[in-house]
Amino acid sequence: MAARDQQTPLDDALLEGAAPVTSPAEMPDKHAAAAEQPTPDAQPKHAAAAEQPVPAAAEAPREEPAAPNDADLPLEPVNAPGRAAIPVEGRAGADATCGRNAFISWGARSDVGLVRSHNEDSFLIRTPCFAVCDGMGGHAAGEVASSIAVETIGEKAPATADDTLLGAAIEAANLAVIKGAEEGRGKPGMGCTASAVLIDGSHLAVAHVGDSRIYLLHAGTLVRVTRDHSYVEELVDAGQITADEARVHPSRSIITRALGSDPDMYADHFSIEVSNDDRVILCSDGLSSMVPDSEIESLAVSSATPQQAADNLVSAALTAGGADNVTVVVVDVLNDGVAAAAHRRSVGFALRMIAAIVLLAAIVLGGAILFAKNEWYLGVDGDTVGIYRGIDGDILGIPLSSLVQTTAVEVSDLPTNVAAQLAHGGIQVDSEQEALSTVESYRSQIDAGKTKAAEKAAEVTAEGNPTGEAVPEGGAQADETGAGSASGGGAAGANAAGDAAQTTGGE
Repeated sequence: MAARDQQTPLDDALLEGAAPVTSPAEMPDKHAAAAEQPTPDAQPKHAAAAEQPVPAAAEAPREEPAAPNDADLPLEPVNAPGRAAIPVEGRAGADATCGRNAFISWGARSDVGLVRSHNEDSFLIRTPCFAVCDGMGGHAAGEVASSIAVETIGEKAPATADDTLLGAAIEAANLAVIKGAEEGRGKPGMGCTASAVLIDGSHLAVAHVGDSRIYLLHAGTLVRVTRDHSYVEELVDAGQITADEARVHPSRSIITRALGSDPDMYADHFSIEVSNDDRVILCSDGLSSMVPDSEIESLAVSSATPQQAADNLVSAALTAGGADNVTVVVVDVLNDGVAAAAHRRSVGFALRMIAAIVLLAAIVLGGAILFAKNEWYLGVDGDTVGIYRGIDGDILGIPLSSLVQTTAVEVSDLPTNVAAQLAHGGIQVDSEQEALSTVESYRSQIDAGKTKAAEKAAEVTAEGNPTGEAVPEGGAQADETGAGSASGGGAAGANAAGDAAQTTGGE
């Protein structure tokens, strides 16, 4: 194949096989020469190709090697019967390659065809960039131009799906082809077409010059995404002929834009969106001029793998006559990154929500603690009254109050309702000083009550024993009126003191 004979070897990832494109003036001669070749000369090539036995599993080790001694692995999908009339394996002047990664899988095949003596097509596979170049300029020139083009595109292609930079890579390839002719690589007037894509997630960058084509198979429908730079395409656009008529038009080989002739040549470039299970097809006009788009769609839909699709499309072109070199590169989108991006966004949103909740909780907690620092209340500290700073309670197990000072006031000496308030939420006060004052008032009222009760008890005792003699044991019960009065008087005094303390506590 011409691409293998180039003086400057390409990178290992660069695989090519080229069909030369003559200059626009030479193009009709190229196709005329192909048309003049007698059909009987091509017929033996058909027969020879058909007679070559090719094992059905020949492609399997190349694309997805099976683990040895593992009969449980699923088999490689096979073609539907009756699809491929001419086997493509093992043909001279042919090249094929396939591969895959986590995001895309690809397959490619280039064939000299059934009429031409050498292959002037070249193709580039340098993931995530793929290209097809169709050489023109005659023997030992077209393949040189296409080889220079794919080499330069591979070197200049961007790392991301930037169609402007991809177009610039094709324009750089144009200058490289012109320079190669000036330096004696190939022949003056040599040139080629160039169609390139770069797949980055869900973005597909496209750059294009000439009549090689790029198709997109989406949801079972084939769409041509490039416009041919040819005379017949202009006739189609003008409505003078149909697309099917353009395939067999006598002037179909006249190209209006190509690499290698005009230093100011520019490439069409744009970007489109792709999604999982989309299939991208790049091909030279050796396919599109021999096989209608409807059949390309049918073969692309029915082929299980990219390599099968490339093989079936090349076989269809050969079956239709193989009048030109034919090169097909097929790329399947396995993971467009949309689901992963959505997952990252959802995780990021969840993390932001958690952070917002934590921040809000911290603000609430901080506000509660700040508020609590300015609050005071009286509460129970064991058996006595304690002075607390804060609010009786906690948030997430964090107490909102702390004991500031203990007192000697017994809770049991306080009225029942005051003791209940102290035990259930405490009694709020405005400051520590007010808390101290309230505790002091409790102490004073309790002491006053106890003193009054003692005085009352002494008075009653004195009335029941005017002589001051000691009362015999059990004497209180003996004198129901006196002792009972004394006991009752003591209780009345204690209650009176309690009422006074309760009044102050309630306030």
